[in-house]
Formats: sequence, C-alpha cells, structure tokens
Amino acid sequence: MSETVAKQSTEDSVAFKNPSLSWMIGILFVVSFLGLFSVVPLRKIMIIDFKLTYPSGTATAYLINSFHTPAGAKLAKKQVKALGKFLSFSFLWGFFQWFYTAGDATYVGVGMICPYIINISVLLGELLSWGLMRPLIDTKKGDWYPADLKPDSLNGLQGYKILEDFSLIRTNTYAMYSGIYCHCRDLGRDATGGLSIVERSSPETSRISYNDQRRTQLFLKDQIPTWFAVAGYVAIAAISTATLPHIFPELKWYYILVIYIFVPALAFCNAYGCGHTDWSLASTYGKLAIFVIGAWAGGSHGGVLAELAACGVMMNIVSTASDPSQDFKTGYLTLSSPRSMFVIQLIGTAMGCIISPCVFWLFFKAFKDLGTPGSQYPAPYATVYRNMAILGVDGFSSLPKNCLYLCYGFFGAAILINLIKDVLGKKWARFIPNPMAMAIPFYIGPYFAIDMCVGSLILFIWEKIDKAKADAFGPAVASGLICGDGIWTLPNAILALVGVKPPICMKFLSRRTNAKVDAFLGS
Repeated sequence: MSETVAKQSTEDSVAFKNPSLSWMIGILFVVSFLGLFSVVPLRKIMIIDFKLTYPSGTATAYLINSFHTPAGAKLAKKQVKALGKFLSFSFLWGFFQWFYTAGDATYVGVGMICPYIINISVLLGELLSWGLMRPLIDTKKGDWYPADLKPDSLNGLQGYKILEDFSLIRTNTYAMYSGIYCHCRDLGRDATGGLSIVERSSPETSRISYNDQRRTQLFLKDQIPTWFAVAGYVAIAAISTATLPHIFPELKWYYILVIYIFVPALAFCNAYGCGHTDWSLASTYGKLAIFVIGAWAGGSHGGVLAELAACGVMMNIVSTASDPSQDFKTGYLTLSSPRSMFVIQLIGTAMGCIISPCVFWLFFKAFKDLGTPGSQYPAPYATVYRNMAILGVDGFSSLPKNCLYLCYGFFGAAILINLIKDVLGKKWARFIPNPMAMAIPFYIGPYFAIDMCVGSLILFIWEKIDKAKADAFGPAVASGLICGDGIWTLPNAILALVGVKPPICMKFLSRRTNAKVDAFLGS
C-alpha cells in the first residue's frame, strides 16, 4: 500500500467523521428505490417461470395463510397447529443457543423448503471449497502469497475468497440471460395476441393444481406495467446521477452512470440467487464495484472514497432487489395484489430511508467509540471494506497470484454445467448440481450446509413413510422453524442493546482444537 493512498484514505475518513442526519437520509432516498424498479420487469420470470423457492417468503406466506384459514377445515387447523408447535420449538431453540452461546440458528427449515438438488449442491460446494480448495491453496503459502500474512489479509488466503465471489456473480449471468430471453419471448406472445400461461390448455397446465392456477391468474392479471418500471428507474437514476457527485465529489457522474447501466442485470442475479438459497449476496456485488471503480479512479484525488461510495450504491440497489422478490413470492402464495405489494414496498423503503439513519445516529451519538477496534461496537466490516478499498485502487492486480486464473476456471465450469443441464432436459437435469448454490459456501462458510441437508433428509424420510402427510404438513413445519428463529431475533437484539450477556458459554470443538485448549488451561 503506497503512502499516498494511505494518506488520502485518512483524509477521506476525517472529512466524513461527522456526517449529518439529513445528509445520510438524502443519500438513501436517491439510491434506495432503484432496486425496486429494476426487478419489477422480470418478477414473472422468477416467480412463475423459474418457480424459485424464496424460502423466507414462502415461510411468511404460510404463516399469513394460517391466520386466515376457513373455519371448520380440519386440515387447515392441523397445519396451523403444526406451524405453531414448530414455531415455538424454533423460538425456544434460539433462546437455548443464546443462553449457552451455542452458535448460529439452524437452517433445517430452509432445507425442508429448498429443492433437494439445491441442498446437495450447497453440500458439494462446502466439500469443494473448505474440504479441497482451501487446504490446497494453504499449501501454496510462501509461493502464491507471502507466508507471514494474516488469514484475513486480502493479499493472501482472503484474496482467493474474493475470486469465488466474482465466480458466483458470473455464474448467475447465465440465469440472467435465460430470464431476459423468457421475458422477450413473453412480450412477443403478448404482442401477437398469444394466450397467457393460465389460458393455454396443455398437459403441463392440466397438472397444475387449482390453487396454483388461481395464484398465477391473479399474479398475471394485476401486473405493474413494464414501461412504468423502466420510466421510474430512468427518472430516479437521472436524479441520482446528478445528485451524488455533489455529496461525494470524488464519485464522478460517469462512474455512477456506468453503475446504473449494469446494475439491473446484477440485481436480477442477486434476486435469482436469493430465490434458490435464501441468501442475499449484496456484499459480493459491492466488492465488484470496489475493484472496478478503484481501478478506474486510481489512488489519487479521493479514489478510496469513490470506491466506498460506489460499493454502498451497488449494495443498496442489489439488496433492495432481492427483498421485494421475497415479498412478491409471499404475495403470490397469499393471493395478494402485485400492485399493492409494490406500493407497500415503496412505502417501506421510504420509511427505511428515514429510520435506518436515525438508528445509526443514535448509536453514533451514544457510543463515541463506535467503529473503534476493541470497543463494544467495533463495526469490523467497516475496517475490512476500507482496507479492501485501499487495495482496490490497484484493481485486480492487488489480488494474489493465480487468483484470476482460478476465477476464470470456476466461471467456465459453471457455464459448462448450466449448458449440460439445458441439453439433458428436465428428466436428467434435476440430478445436475446447481453451480450458484455450490458457490454460496465459498463465501458464506460451511456452517449451514449440514443443517440444510438435515432438513432435506427429514423431508425425504417423511415422504417415504407418509407422502400425503409430508406434502400437507412439510411446508408448515419448515415455516414454523424459520419464523420462530426469526421472531427470536427481536428479543435477542433487545438483550444485546441493554448489555445482557449469556451467562454460560458452550462451544463444540474438534479433537485437535480441544487438545490445544486443554494444554493451554493446564499450563
């Protein structure tokens, strides 16, 4: 890292040491709505054509539907009872985890909702990344990267983690092109007077249940015009392009324009990935903005600040694209109007633009050492992104040796697997792993793959024993597990804010690590 870049980054930090509340609210208002408009034209592709799961959206829909079941319906009552039972179990399990500091929440419910091949793909990704790639790269220490670097250094092992992020982005581009093709095909059918999916008579349509036909009919009937979404995106993008350079002078208008040209495609990719695995990888796309804008802007004249601002813009847009997709899935399953859902999303986003800065402002004023290493709220990712931006001014050349070559290899393999799936057809394609799902553990880590596979195993055994009951109560059980764990986050956050810490700490360690701990305690 050059002294010039370090000095410039320090000056940038000092310049924005005391941001005003109105300043933060203004930034959010000019960038937060773009994600909503960018994903609207392709929502039918994700919900109807691709039939993406969106586990959290599905779980929310089952919870909502349970409150509105017809009186006297025995099956509905049993489903509600099952949902409540496992919701309570999940909530209490979350409390148990907090009490003993036992680790993160279970993803068993998500695994019960996601297709089998997605969960298996996640497990394969875990084995490939943490069981094979990481140990192999670690053996190259001293050759591919300096041996004395810390594990979290971007010039070392952490830099190879970045390549998996970029590989993930490129993996999703295949789905993006498929979605655009389907969208253009549907527009062509509409233009020639073609029938909609619920109006066409075919064996495929006849196999769709009445409930699904009704949901599809309502979802397509109350559509948001594509021209409205495009016009809204262009208008907000124009306002944002003219406004942001006045807030961040280092972020030139042409940087913003390029971001807004490409970000709809990336927003769709993030929403597509979230539909499969329930993970929003907005930070991945933010890192892409850091390296691209960093290489373009350079280290002088506030390049670091330009990178961080571009990263924030990118993450905000792609994040607000995946969340509405979850809501559209919920609306589809609850027979809610897509237009009403969109209006509510606009209102919710506007509220978030005000509430989020206010919450940050309270922390900023209440804790003077906010963001300081070793403090109560060290904000570690802030330091990570700042260091990444300092390295990013050198572009991709800042990554360690052979990093990009590995990235190209992953990209080629992902495209090849997707092509094979298309060639084989539906009968055999369902046995081919999903490259996007395989890439998730590369970035997130391996801790949730086993949980998801356990959820699949439970559902698989249940279906073998009693398929009718599994079909009827499986979604309710999964939704209860997800919702109960989600509800626990509220009291967990309150306990953290008031400074209440778990009274007992319990960890599960490997045999080798446990031996080291015993040796340390005995010394």
